[in-house]
Amino acid sequence: MELIFALVLLKIYWEDEKFTSNIAERNPTAGAFEALAKSSGFRYNRKMEQIISKEEFNELMSIEGETKGMAFKADFEYVISKKGDEGLKKLEDTLEKLGYPLKYKELKVTKFYPSGLEPLLMVVCQRLFGYTDEDFWQLGVLSATMPWVVRIFIKYFGSLEMIVRGASAMWRKYYTKGKLKVVRVDKKKKFIILRIENFSLHPFYCKGMEGYFATIVRMVVTGNPSCQELKCVHRGDEYHEFLVKW
Repeated sequence: MELIFALVLLKIYWEDEKFTSNIAERNPTAGAFEALAKSSGFRYNRKMEQIISKEEFNELMSIEGETKGMAFKADFEYVISKKGDEGLKKLEDTLEKLGYPLKYKELKVTKFYPSGLEPLLMVVCQRLFGYTDEDFWQLGVLSATMPWVVRIFIKYFGSLEMIVRGASAMWRKYYTKGKLKVVRVDKKKKFIILRIENFSLHPFYCKGMEGYFATIVRMVVTGNPSCQELKCVHRGDEYHEFLVKW
């Protein structure tokens, strides 16, 4: 079974670029995180206002919940793939100046971190490297093909039926807040609708999820899936809803 999915992933990496161009240790949060911040020197550095304002920084870091480090690992690896070690150092130096010295080599994929770090990483990368929507889409693609995600995929997402049954359990592997559910699957019309409830990070994250969901579905169907966010909390909707077609 693992060999089959490994071959599927190789197919994704080496096919033509048509798809990719379209496509328990915990950290405390909330009030407890404030105590951690004081003890670790976590604070906003006003010298970094050209990268992110204090208001935006505080808004991101006030996001409730925790996220496993595996979600952040892809952010760093995407920077390395595009900007090399020099880009990685620039990102790490910026995070340290902001007051949160998150290091790629010290990041633990099974450890929980404040969820606000994920959109903070995306915003900082956009400001430093000029990320576009395509970059965030490709970041989602990369996230879906990381080794630990593949192991989760084999367990929960081996078929469309397994996606329906395992979506909620998979979400809990990543996040302590929110819920992922499958709203509808139509094999004949070739589409699936997924919904994320009670969870909101940043519009950049939404674009990444389009790439992520398209890639996950591609592993179990034929063709080149596309994904579009139909509803978004950042546009005034009550939840995020994604349509994947193939």
